[in-house]
Amino acid sequence: MTKKEEPPLSRVPRAVRVASLLSEGEELSGDDQEDEDEDDHAYEGVPNGGWHTSSLSLSLPSTIAAPHPMDGPPGGSTPVTPVIKAGWLDKNPPQGSYIYQKRWVRLDADHLRYFDSNKDAYSKRFISVACISRVAAIGDQKFEVITNNRTFAFRAESDVERKEWMQALQQAMAEQRARARLSSAYLLGVPGSEQPDRAGSLELRGFKNKLYVAVVGDKVQLYKNLEVLRGHRTSPLPMPAYPPCPHPVPPALQEYHLGIGITFIDMSVGNVKEVDRRSFDLTTPYRIFSFSADSELEKEQWLEAMQGAVAEALSTSEVAERVWAAAPNRFCADCGAPQPDWASINLCVVICKRCAGEHRGLGAGVSKVRSLKMDRKVWTETLIELFLQLGNGAGNRFWAANVPPSEALQPSSSPSTRRCHLEAKYREGKYRRYHPLFGNQEELDKALCAAVTTTDLAETQALLGCGAGISCFSGDPEAPTPLALAEQAGQTLQMEFLRNNRTTEVPRLDSMKPLEKHYSVILPTVSHSGFLYKTASAGKLLQDRRAREEFSRRWCVLSDGVLSYYENERAVTPNGEIRASEIVCLAVPLPDTHGFEHTFEVYTEGERLYLFGLESMEQAHEWVKCIAKAFVPPLAEDLLARDFERLGRLPYKAGLSLQRAQEGWFSLSGSELRAVFPEGPCEEPLQLRKLQELSIQGDSENQVLVLVERRRTLYIQGERRLDFMGWLGAIQKAAASMGDTLSEQQLGDSDIPVIVYRCVDYITQCGLTSEGIYRKCGQTSKTQRLLESLRQDARSVHLKEGEQHVDDVSSALKRFLRDLPDGLFTRAQRLAWLEASEIEDEEEKVSRYRELLVRLPPVNRATVKALISHLYCVQCFSDTNQMNVHNLAIVFGPTLFQTDGQDYKAGRVVEDLINHYVVVFSVDEEELRKQREEITAIVKMRVAGTASGTQHAGDFICTVYLEEKKAETEQHVKIPASMTAEELTLEILDRRNVGIREKDYWTCFEVNEREEAERPLHFAEKVLPILHGLGTDSHLVVKKHQAMEAMLLYLASRVSDTKHGMMKFREDRSLLGLGLPSGGFHDRYFILNSSCLRLYKEVRSHRPEKEWPVKSLRVYLGVKKKLRPPTCWGFTVVHETEKHEKQQWYLCCDTQMELREWFATFLFVQHDGLVWPSEPSRVSRAVPEVRLGSVSLIPLRGSENEMRRSVAAFTADPLSLLRNV
Repeated sequence: MTKKEEPPLSRVPRAVRVASLLSEGEELSGDDQEDEDEDDHAYEGVPNGGWHTSSLSLSLPSTIAAPHPMDGPPGGSTPVTPVIKAGWLDKNPPQGSYIYQKRWVRLDADHLRYFDSNKDAYSKRFISVACISRVAAIGDQKFEVITNNRTFAFRAESDVERKEWMQALQQAMAEQRARARLSSAYLLGVPGSEQPDRAGSLELRGFKNKLYVAVVGDKVQLYKNLEVLRGHRTSPLPMPAYPPCPHPVPPALQEYHLGIGITFIDMSVGNVKEVDRRSFDLTTPYRIFSFSADSELEKEQWLEAMQGAVAEALSTSEVAERVWAAAPNRFCADCGAPQPDWASINLCVVICKRCAGEHRGLGAGVSKVRSLKMDRKVWTETLIELFLQLGNGAGNRFWAANVPPSEALQPSSSPSTRRCHLEAKYREGKYRRYHPLFGNQEELDKALCAAVTTTDLAETQALLGCGAGISCFSGDPEAPTPLALAEQAGQTLQMEFLRNNRTTEVPRLDSMKPLEKHYSVILPTVSHSGFLYKTASAGKLLQDRRAREEFSRRWCVLSDGVLSYYENERAVTPNGEIRASEIVCLAVPLPDTHGFEHTFEVYTEGERLYLFGLESMEQAHEWVKCIAKAFVPPLAEDLLARDFERLGRLPYKAGLSLQRAQEGWFSLSGSELRAVFPEGPCEEPLQLRKLQELSIQGDSENQVLVLVERRRTLYIQGERRLDFMGWLGAIQKAAASMGDTLSEQQLGDSDIPVIVYRCVDYITQCGLTSEGIYRKCGQTSKTQRLLESLRQDARSVHLKEGEQHVDDVSSALKRFLRDLPDGLFTRAQRLAWLEASEIEDEEEKVSRYRELLVRLPPVNRATVKALISHLYCVQCFSDTNQMNVHNLAIVFGPTLFQTDGQDYKAGRVVEDLINHYVVVFSVDEEELRKQREEITAIVKMRVAGTASGTQHAGDFICTVYLEEKKAETEQHVKIPASMTAEELTLEILDRRNVGIREKDYWTCFEVNEREEAERPLHFAEKVLPILHGLGTDSHLVVKKHQAMEAMLLYLASRVSDTKHGMMKFREDRSLLGLGLPSGGFHDRYFILNSSCLRLYKEVRSHRPEKEWPVKSLRVYLGVKKKLRPPTCWGFTVVHETEKHEKQQWYLCCDTQMELREWFATFLFVQHDGLVWPSEPSRVSRAVPEVRLGSVSLIPLRGSENEMRRSVAAFTADPLSLLRNV
């Protein structure tokens, strides 16, 4: 092959110098040369990535593929089709002109393309190899590329070069046909075709005629014209499933039909953005393509299709290639389309993009759709192996065992056909292979428990698909569920399959509850029509204000469960429609949020948001009411009786049923969230401003909104990100403070504003002994910042010693109370309170105060009591803080009554309320006792903390887990000093609505993850000291004590109170000094009695080597594995000496029963024979009141000497300070 230099620019024909996307003569079949020239001029000046022929360098040999701008695009993971041959050829126009045009020609496995230059990114023409019928030589170094309706003539430099091109083309054609025979498309007569995601006519800036554009996979293809898209073939086919071109162009050559186009754009380097109502830009590093659609709706659909192509182009095929290693997985499980790149991870089938869209419509309860190419995090090694073991082969043998040929899907099936088929296949189980045990629930559950312990995944799939309970009880307390059995048997694939199907609905042909099968609910017929103003649908929340100009006037009709919108009232074909069954949320923003005063938002399952607007409030309200009636089922129709800001359905978990998410209906109105759950039609209101916790758990892809009330916890899942983010923002806003009045603040259980509680609690913790507390002012800037954060979301603010100064906190509290618009004592009653202070008779005055207290609003009344209770505690330490009753009255009188300080009567009211605290507020003996116990604990821990050099700060709010440590099982509980392990256990069970049955031994365990050991707390053991001693690798969990019944039986039957025997012993050499050889366990003889535990070297030894007082020992079940214990029945013993030094060693028993006997004896002697409460039925009991505004549980601030001086009398008799009241 001889090298051929590129001719100088002056010798290059004009057609070479124009842009690559221009039309040229041979494109105008049937037209004369004048038309060719006219077209040529019409397209001149269109840029092609900035490449100009003036910059062309010497050409490469035609046998070598030249570097090309689109080869290996940066950042793209789409595999690049290798170039078979490239080089310069002369091309003859179809009119037979003798003027040949020089073209750079590239051949790859799929296309033959030619360009103006070897630097151009986009071709002038491409010809699909699949559409080439033959290649023939015609003399004078010429050859023809012949398709069904077109012939392209080329001329090479020599006969040798012509032969090379012909051989390369013939080889590419043969390989293309071989590949086509392997695909199901070939069987349909569509060799090499791929259904487009969207196709139709668009205007492209720089072209006088519309182009036909097709989005196929990760590419956007441009064609000159086409009337009807039918694939690369000549025989007729049924219409494919995509919207037809609304403006047909003359058939002409029907280029798409022939597989002959202008160019295609690799979307791995593309980016799509909206320009105006009908226009959008496709931007690449080489060129900006400016398209215009015929309508706003079409533009939105084109944007969505091209954005999908970008996502597909940037994806990776590694997972797909591995999953396709199993032959059945190479074709869609539903329609048979080749190379499916989506999957349903719970059904374990691989599906194409078109079927994936319909799978999503079924809901996550039926099919959980994930991409093989984009959802990389999902595809673990275990999940990939599961698809290789099950996949489409086993899946269709079960789900499609009885599909009639007439009902089978094809790759070209329409969306409605797919939807009906997939609902019948997966939601109803119409075509499934019925298991022999179908209908016998008990036998199905037993068979499932047996199957999960084996490798028979197909059997597990069949059992679950026929109704076996995924959370059924196995009969084994050690492994109560099928998942636990699979884990016990080491069946990782079975575990993966069970986890993915935790929330999968059982297919049923019979009618189901409305909330379980919302798509089949017969909703009341609602009809409404009128003009609405609508913006383009969006795929994300509307953060910015939409101007009035962005709305388009549309005639809208709501009928038969479909909301259709038309260009005008005379139009026959709607611009678009929203089915009521696809609506998941209806939201009503505040007036004047957007350009129209009244607007509402509609969210759909397809993650689209539609915004509508009207000027009339009555008309907007009527539309909202009608749309709500159209999509809310009868079970939840009570939610429509009140106005709402947001209404819709969401998956949730509650109570102890956390394995399976259900769908509930929710309505948000003000700060109240109403809910209707499947288990009961009655509404369950949640007061959002009274929540104990409002948090978000999980990662960005699987977020869960956690709402904690005193008696329950609700988990709302983010299955659909768009409407979930809308709910999240609305709930967070509703749970925040709504205004400046007390009743509009975030409230605690006792109706005390959280902002007051936070400040009072912190000062009780850290400032009771601070000199001049409340009299001294904090720094203005810090006080202002703190007050702003508290007003914004007091629940999320946790004040901690060392981070905030007590004077800043006290100033923030005073500022908040002074700035209340109505005041703490209200404007209406303020004068009556001041007049009452002038009553001379003390009893009459106290009685008057009590009358006025009752007249206050509930929130004000609770806040007054909490504040006066706190001030009473402050004055108890006046010897240290110098703030007696009179001084506090001087500070708080003007603050609470919002006076200028000149009226002495305001201070007298505060002074009287503090002095007569017990009588005015009816404080009983039980409440006084709780204050005594709590303050006693504070004093003791504060003195101990200062003596050891440690200080405690922050709220004692403990995270406790139910049954296992997981995000969805955690509970946040405030721990009073008097709370026992039994009370904590019952508190957790009450929150989750867990009833205690006979022989249910629910216990709180202290779990040490580092030591791999756990200790069941004694039911009477105080939790607070344990909480202080917990390390970062320890936590508390409430679960059933499986061995308690066996231990109680042993204790009831034994003769002696002592226990003795041989055990394997190992010391921790870093802590003990017994002189035993290191590196293993050794046999030792132990005797345990009511006073001590003794260790002997052997049975015959008379003197113990070591002796420990039994009540100073902490015994944990379990021994960490790295010590290589000789048996699995061991426990870890920890001993703390009088000098607070810890010693630790490990004991192992030969049998499980022996371990239980030793542990039971430890509990018996340590707790004087009371191992379990005598009345085990403790379902109903008085829950310890945890009052906001009560005395704090956190130690006080101050040095040890200061504390000892200020609380000496209190420590001796804590109630002495209360007797003078």
